[in-house]
Amino acid sequence: MDSQWRKSTRSGSNGACVEARLVGQTVEIRDSKHPAGPNLGFSAEGWSLFLACLKATEPIE
Repeated sequence: MDSQWRKSTRSGSNGACVEARLVGQTVEIRDSKHPAGPNLGFSAEGWSLFLACLKATEPIE
């Protein structure tokens, strides 16, 4: 069974939210303001690499 979309715990109240769900072996993410818009899909390995790259990047100010 596919999981439900979940909003990031890092999302604020300004409407700039990211949602994610697990479909089979794929992690999908989307912009909560555009739920019918496109999703990005990652394999487990790809998702781990994506998160590692985000953590290694300097924050935008």
